[in-house]
Amino acid sequence: MVVLIDANIILDYILKREPFYADAQKVMQLCSTETVDGYIALHTITTIWYLLRKLPDAVRRNALTAICNLLQVTGTTHEEVLHAIQMTTFKDFEDCIQSKCAKSANADYIITRNVSDFLKSEIPVLTPQAFYSMF
Repeated sequence: MVVLIDANIILDYILKREPFYADAQKVMQLCSTETVDGYIALHTITTIWYLLRKLPDAVRRNALTAICNLLQVTGTTHEEVLHAIQMTTFKDFEDCIQSKCAKSANADYIITRNVSDFLKSEIPVLTPQAFYSMF
């Protein structure tokens, strides 16, 4: 199974945000198995880098290195970005690009806490709980 992990799950995991950390940890543990291929969108890495800016540099670098060692990085094509710019079905452009990156990775699902942000996604969306309950 191939999944794209949304930024909120990764931040929950890195920052151990409660009450979401346990769910994020289960998702990441599944991505460390041969059963699940986890992906992170390229732009999510830069977003997380920025959001972690108040942490010491070494902590930030180690956290993102660990994530990139666990998840594969995916992007999207020029054509898909142009298509995303024209789409009016997504309220948030970043979520639209997440969906396009999931498509590029041939993801079966996008894993997010913000399911309502992806109602128009071409890729089905699962909460962390719905995802890990499949195993």
